[in-house]
Amino acid sequence: MTSDRTDEQARALGLVEAQRKAVALFAEVEARGLVAPGSGEREVSDRIRDLANEMFGTTRHWHKRIVRSGPHTMHPYKENPPDRIIGEEDIAFADFGPIFEEYEADFGRTFVFGNDPVKHRLRDDLVPVFDAGRRAFRADPEITGRRLYAEVERAGSERGWTLGGWHAGHLVGEFPHETIDGATAESYITPDNDQPLRRTDRAGRRCHWILEIHLVDTSRGFGGFHEQLLDLA
Repeated sequence: MTSDRTDEQARALGLVEAQRKAVALFAEVEARGLVAPGSGEREVSDRIRDLANEMFGTTRHWHKRIVRSGPHTMHPYKENPPDRIIGEEDIAFADFGPIFEEYEADFGRTFVFGNDPVKHRLRDDLVPVFDAGRRAFRADPEITGRRLYAEVERAGSERGWTLGGWHAGHLVGEFPHETIDGATAESYITPDNDQPLRRTDRAGRRCHWILEIHLVDTSRGFGGFHEQLLDLA
């Protein structure tokens, strides 16, 4: 029992440390102005990749590196829109999944350029919607993926936004996490997941989750993105 508890603590600490590095990476991305008007999405993605390597050594990524801007911010993860130049009055987001010491981080942030008040409001609403989802998770020990998705959807709708994807988060762990449960509903925060999020996986390890907030303005054709660990501070 002691060994199992120690292993679980080590996993939790590994995930928290991976996220700490992702936070530091994106703080430096913002400080250096790497996401900027006049740059192509792929160019910005490569800049962030190179910065991660500079800060932490050669860094692998467990999912494709995503930088999207303008109408591309409407697309869910699986889409692969063509490269686009970020505009002067644009909104853009970056979604990266770096691996640090074999633990996955999954981290997304949104950037707004220019003075469009709706774009600024959407970006500013991302964290409150994330916080609403985290509060719902913490308040209900038996919360399922279905119920948490509904809470996130409600919080976004109250602010005038629509969710941009079929799920609002997923399992995270040691690389590669997708071998834990496969691409099944139980691995995602989705209306099809009626399983409690607080459970163990098929290997008997405690499940840890990423909460993923993708809000879109369907009438104006843009969105924003924010994600990080749900259950670990």
